[in-house]
Amino acid sequence: MVKIKPFKGLRPPQALAQEVASRPYDVLNSEEARHEATERSLLHIIKPEIDFAPGFDEHAPEVYAKAVENFNLWQKNGWLVQDQKEQYYVYAQTMDGRTQYGLVACCSVDDYMTGKIKKHELTRKDKEEDRMMHVRNTNANVEPVFFSYPAHKEVDAIVANVVKNSKPVYDFTANDGFGHHFWIIEDDATNKRITEIFATIPALYVADGHHRTAAAGLVGNEKKKNNPNHTGDEEYNFFLAVVFPDNQLKIIDYNRVVKYLNGMTPAQLVAKLGADFEVKEVGKAIHKPTKLHNFGMYLDGKWYSLTAKNGTYNDADPIGVLDVTILSNLVLDKVLDIKDLRTDKRIDFVGGIRGLGALQARVDSGEMKVAFALYAVTMQQLIDIADTGNIMPPKTTWFEPKLRSGLVIHKLV
Repeated sequence: MVKIKPFKGLRPPQALAQEVASRPYDVLNSEEARHEATERSLLHIIKPEIDFAPGFDEHAPEVYAKAVENFNLWQKNGWLVQDQKEQYYVYAQTMDGRTQYGLVACCSVDDYMTGKIKKHELTRKDKEEDRMMHVRNTNANVEPVFFSYPAHKEVDAIVANVVKNSKPVYDFTANDGFGHHFWIIEDDATNKRITEIFATIPALYVADGHHRTAAAGLVGNEKKKNNPNHTGDEEYNFFLAVVFPDNQLKIIDYNRVVKYLNGMTPAQLVAKLGADFEVKEVGKAIHKPTKLHNFGMYLDGKWYSLTAKNGTYNDADPIGVLDVTILSNLVLDKVLDIKDLRTDKRIDFVGGIRGLGALQARVDSGEMKVAFALYAVTMQQLIDIADTGNIMPPKTTWFEPKLRSGLVIHKLV
């Protein structure tokens, strides 16, 4: 069973919340962050290289030192202010008329280290170390991670009651059109009950933010090992997360574009795919996959519907059932000779939030030769993979909207 706890959040004043809050560090590059950051934006803390000349090494010691300097300055200036008591928070996001409600909590480092917080992606050591440096230097979880848990009716009722009976302290629509709403759970008995309920929940699942999760867990574990007087109650034993019920989350498709056809003409590629797929030419109209094991392909100015033939996949295998696995095995590897999705420069990945027109545009521009649209993974598939200890292929899930960073921060001291 998992352990969560309330905490004394470090937050911006209500009037500054929209300006301080930013997109996460990993969804925009340094130049985009430099362009997007206003004077008080959290980007100066989570991407401090923007305060140096373009091209400056973002992993240089001076950059991490700048993160600390900015973090301290934001607190000195009153742009971030610490709450006086431990409490949970509700953070809701609205996209396309649909709102999902999460609890902001501190999750247990021990739960991560022992596998009660379950992951479905591999992490890269260099990215882990970058975020670990950030946590070590700031001594804080400046950005939350995005978790899911098996939906619980009493938690739903608690959240609904908070939303109905109190005003949000933050309530704004960001430039991308997504709404962000934030409440404080002030009642001590309610906070206590939330902790008790989660002590009956068997696992949490990393939805988005595997590198931040790993960094937070590993730094917390470091601090534990380095403290001869460790008790288990120190703030470093916990890290910042927003946990959402699994039945409120929607995973968006994550699509592929490829730069070459492995020496084949478009007609030869279509013919070769016929061995494993029912291939139907659709024409100019975009083909969005309609069900599991159906794919859209854009090639030479035309859209095609590809449906994997029976016997070419294994629905009993939590990995084999995934359309990313089918596409990788039957098309990318078998036909196009792309073996390693992590390192091969001939393939790129496009989040479904950009729409399938973005795939078509990259092929029409001549940058890419063929695009593949996939049916989105379900939350149940993600949970099945995490529960069986499996790892999804790279670039399988895309969660939207992303958590806004800076609405609340967890200090480790």
